[in-house]
Amino acid sequence: MWRSLRARHQLRKLADRSDQITEGDLLAFVVLRNESTRLPYFLDYYRALGVAHFLVVDNGSTDDSADYLRDQPDVSLWQTSAGYREARFGLDWSTWLQMRYGHGHWCLTVDADELLVYDGIERHDLGDLTARLDHQGLPGFGAMMLDLYPKGALGDQPYAPGQDPLEVLNWFDAGPYRAIRQPPMGNLWLQGGARERVFFATEPERSPTLNKIPLVKWNRRYAYVNSTHSLLPPDLNRLYAGPGGTEPAGVLLHTKFLPEIVSKSATEKQRQQHFHTPQAFDHYYDDLSTAPDLWQEHAQKYKGPAQLCALGLMTELRW
Repeated sequence: MWRSLRARHQLRKLADRSDQITEGDLLAFVVLRNESTRLPYFLDYYRALGVAHFLVVDNGSTDDSADYLRDQPDVSLWQTSAGYREARFGLDWSTWLQMRYGHGHWCLTVDADELLVYDGIERHDLGDLTARLDHQGLPGFGAMMLDLYPKGALGDQPYAPGQDPLEVLNWFDAGPYRAIRQPPMGNLWLQGGARERVFFATEPERSPTLNKIPLVKWNRRYAYVNSTHSLLPPDLNRLYAGPGGTEPAGVLLHTKFLPEIVSKSATEKQRQQHFHTPQAFDHYYDDLSTAPDLWQEHAQKYKGPAQLCALGLMTELRW
């Protein structure tokens, strides 16, 4: 929290519409860089689910992300050119905004390539979901991050801004996944799936962490520690038990593998901003730059939340 208080000085306001926030509004917090392709669909998706206001930090985009966001009537926008990794991968910035604006609100913290789904989403928006969680006395909602990928080489599928990414990325690995609790905070560590199978088969311990708690009724004394993988105070980490757990949980559909991933990988390798020991993951970006085919014969074609419930990847909610 102290780091976040200091980090607020790195943020420059580009559009402040926070005076529009009213009691009970559901807020979304996003840190991004060069996501202009995703933003039209991303914003509309969460607007339809009931997000009232987006609080966004643009980390030095070189595309038109900042210009696009500045024109959106329900977005407050800050910009910084400070180092993403040095800011705890953006958490110092988003934590400050959550402290300043999120207290008492249900807050959704997601990346621009994450789409939250849950059982009953076709009939119940996030307002219904958070009302249900309030009724149960639950201050948050966990989710597994599920990698979606196309059939065929990455980069071969056309994608237009505003298009549903699931029209391009519609396959996933149903397993295997494994999870353990980690001391001292008791946070889950969930790994497995497509990225581990393709990029980390020989070093599975380095594969991405897939557990997140993206939806929290925020208190200014809360803080994310490692992305949205873990939270303080530690009791909040018990909100999510992973696939097969009984706690209410959803899935974050991870749309990382849109066609632009191939060109972006070379840039991200050069920037060295996304891992604690970035040089150890150079091979990951190198492999992505070759436009591999992630599809395999046991892949499942995505059909919707009911399918994910049946597979045990998220819980069925009793509405």
